[in-house]
Parts: sequence; structure tokens; C-alpha cells
Amino acid sequence: MTMTYAGTTALITGASSGLGSEFAERFAARQANLVLVARRADRLEELARKLRDAHGVSVTTLSKDLSVPGAGAEVHGDLTERGIRIDTLINNAGFGTRGPLVEEDPAVIASEISLNVASLVETTRVFLPEMLSGGKGALINVASTAAFQPLPGMAVYGATKAFVLSFTEALAHETKGSGLRVLALCPGATRTEFFDVLGSQAAAFGRMQSASEVIDTALQALDRRATPASVVSGWGNRILAGMAQRLPRQVSLAIAGRAVQD
Repeated sequence: MTMTYAGTTALITGASSGLGSEFAERFAARQANLVLVARRADRLEELARKLRDAHGVSVTTLSKDLSVPGAGAEVHGDLTERGIRIDTLINNAGFGTRGPLVEEDPAVIASEISLNVASLVETTRVFLPEMLSGGKGALINVASTAAFQPLPGMAVYGATKAFVLSFTEALAHETKGSGLRVLALCPGATRTEFFDVLGSQAAAFGRMQSASEVIDTALQALDRRATPASVVSGWGNRILAGMAQRLPRQVSLAIAGRAVQD
């Protein structure tokens, strides 16, 4: 079954590049109207023009730094004033840092936690009532294979993604039977700007996937009769995630530490 989204509106955060822009392309192709949110207004407008021309959908852009507390509520208030109701929310915005915690910039890791965790929860909470009442869209939170074990050398990032996975799976259970499809998407290393921001390719263990392959995984999960609460993108990543959950905690911790810190 292929889900269509004609007549619905999808809000995508971190939409200016990478997984966010690929999500935008795919949902526009399925005839969803879009709200694209990111900091880079020029990139958003360029993408919006392309999608309007290619698919004939309505595309609204909002330049917003979602790491600022209250930004998610501001987005909701802005859209409510415009009469735009959200059916699908894709919380894709996020970034990672690498290095021993003692060497990391406190301001940067505070922003990382704010964007990856606090903003995702706030944005989900403010839009969830209207998505539940519609019952015809999806909530997709982008987690990571980093969620399945502690990640020495990327301790904050791994912990934020573990939160996203746990939070989303709990929401999937809470909203069971509502018609809203709730999914935690867990990609591994993906060819996006993530590693440019991270400043290193060292943490990119396993086969690097394309953004298109990751979104294929998400859409296939949404198209299933019963959408799973979480899905790992890539068979190799699924094997590694499964091993991390089954091995003794100290063993998976040591393996992850060597992979990231070497």
C-alpha cells in the first residue's frame, strides 16, 4: 500500500538540506502541501520554488532557529494565524558534536541538547493535538543508530538520539488506534552535511547511505498496514543495532568507543 498525502500538510524541520530536503521532495511528490523550517532562508526559498514548479503543491517557508527555547511554539502560533493546519510533522533538525566531553564547548552542547531534544519535544507537543484530531498523517522523529548504545567520543549526541528513540516509541504506543502513524527513523552514516558540521568522517562507520535510501526506508515503514514504532535504515545497520542490544553493555560500549574515537 502506497500512502498518498493529497490535501494534507507536512511540516519538515531542518528542511534546507540533507534528509530534510529529501523528505520535502518525496512528500511533495505524494501531493502533500509543505511547511519548510530551517535557519537558511535562501536555501528554503530555492527548494520551495523547485517543489512548487515540479509538483504544484503549496510550500510555506519559515526561517527559524529551533534551538532557541520557545521556537516550536512560535512556529505553531505563526501557522495558526495563517490558517495552516499540520497533518504530518517530521522532526529532522539536529546536529552532532564529537570529542571528549571535557573538551567540548558548553554553549555548543547546550544548543545540541536544546535542538535535538527540547525543541523536538516542544514542537511535537504543540502540533500533536491537531495531528491526532486529523488522524491521517504521520509523526516522524529522526533518531539514529547512535541511539542503541552509549557512544564515547560523541556522548551528548548519542544520548540525545537515545532520548528521541525512547520518546517516539512511547508516543507510538500512546497514540495507537488514532490513525496517526508514529515512527522513529534510525539512519546510520548518511551522505549529508552532518559530517561537515561534525568536523570529521571518523564516526562514519558502516556503509554510507544516501539520503534517498534513508527516506525510502521511512516511506516503506509508513506504507505498511501497521507502521512500526521505529525502523533502522540499511540491513548492515540493522544487524549492528541488533548486536548492540544483545551484547553485554560493557562490550557494546567498548566497541562503540573504539569505532568513534579511533
